[in-house]
Amino acid sequence: MTAAVPARRVDARVLRVAVPAGVLVTLAAVGLGAAAAVAPLPLVGGLVVLALGVAVAAHPPLAAYLLIGLTPLVAGIDRGRLVPGLRPNEALLVLCTGALLARGVWQLRAGWRPGLRADPVLAALVAMAVANSVVPLLWMAIRHVTITGDDLSYAVVLWKLVLLYVVVRSVVRTDREGVRCLAISLGVAGLVAVIAILQSLQLFGVDDLVASIFAPFGDTSVVTASRGSATLGLAAATADLMIFNLALAAGWWARHGMRPRLLAGLLALLALGTLSSGQFSAAIGLVVALVAVGVAFRRADVSLALAGLGLGAALALAPVVATRLVAFDGATGLPESWVGRLDNLRGYFWPRLLEDHNYVLGVQPSARVPSPDTLALPYIWIESGYTWLFWGGGIPLAVAFVVFVVVAARRGLAAARGPGARGVAGTGAFVGIVVVAVLMLFDPHLTYRGSGDLLIALLALVAALDGVRVPSDRPSDRPEAGVPASTTSTEAIP
Repeated sequence: MTAAVPARRVDARVLRVAVPAGVLVTLAAVGLGAAAAVAPLPLVGGLVVLALGVAVAAHPPLAAYLLIGLTPLVAGIDRGRLVPGLRPNEALLVLCTGALLARGVWQLRAGWRPGLRADPVLAALVAMAVANSVVPLLWMAIRHVTITGDDLSYAVVLWKLVLLYVVVRSVVRTDREGVRCLAISLGVAGLVAVIAILQSLQLFGVDDLVASIFAPFGDTSVVTASRGSATLGLAAATADLMIFNLALAAGWWARHGMRPRLLAGLLALLALGTLSSGQFSAAIGLVVALVAVGVAFRRADVSLALAGLGLGAALALAPVVATRLVAFDGATGLPESWVGRLDNLRGYFWPRLLEDHNYVLGVQPSARVPSPDTLALPYIWIESGYTWLFWGGGIPLAVAFVVFVVVAARRGLAAARGPGARGVAGTGAFVGIVVVAVLMLFDPHLTYRGSGDLLIALLALVAALDGVRVPSDRPSDRPEAGVPASTTSTEAIP
């Protein structure tokens, strides 16, 4: 009898807890059922977002995997089409940041303190972001120039890259996690390359599918005409993405990594994807990348082998190359697209940039002006990266960019000559920053959707894996002879 009393008390306590909980679960189920009946798609989307947020908070490296893997596949979807005011990849970055902040707040309660390290690449990125937002906006306010929503939208572009850098750097902690990031990037790039190739050759209806989903502002002419824009909706950005990943594959190949046949096939596919973009700047970028890879490894044979792949790709895509070669202006000897961009710069941007010394602190953050042709795209963009620097932030932004290029190139080159995932990421980062510095003559390649994100993610991986121990039991982690086998990096170029 005496033993039964505590049991009854326990049962009563359980009932006091279970009954309200059961009521809450029932109400929640009824609410979810009603929501599913009224708006099933938003409910499913909300549940997916919640699940992703919980997963990222529970396993932070997932944030890097998602951002590196999904961004090239969804960045070409117009802003606001799926998520109000944002592209899908931008919404994903916001979600990952929120989940990681929630995790950080929870850990702070347990006494955890975030470790802060000096990072010259991050400092240069922040300086660029300030010069592209605070500086021109203040200058516009002083001159009583109207600040539009477009200005505010462009003012956060570089801050988005800063946030991406911080997220990737903070969640990747081991060489194995870095390898996963790089493998995901290469796998997704291979898929994008296939789409770009089929699109440029107009095979299997891929060009129509791309036009229906990834045409910017609904203008299908931008993603047709033998240009492989793929899932980025911008052929030049697709070419950059291919080149950066080609450098990653070359980094593994030069170290005699595992599965050399797979890497050789991937290199060929990425070279085809690069030229399928139909961009003259892509061919220039590919040549610059070949030279940069040779510099990174101090081996001309690697560059020559990649050059052979590029030549083979050009022959395989002869219809695309022929279509683009026809598009030359007879009077100037330049591609017609380049003649058009020069006319736009001379007519819409350079005169305003030079008047009233606007080049000192910039004209406005927005890198476009309304188009007078209502039948074409609604805007005319600045098709010169270095003009954009002075337009969007003046001399401060131009100086900050030069500092960023120097610091990032030194960091990437030092890492490229080391082992492990950091060495491969360093190869991609070094090649990427050199290619961007050259191609900025034509367009603001640093901020290109998808490709610019990958470049920043690679630089973040280099910083995150600095000093991380590299396993010695994997062939892919042993650098080729002549490449120093150091697990730590130095900022000085040997």
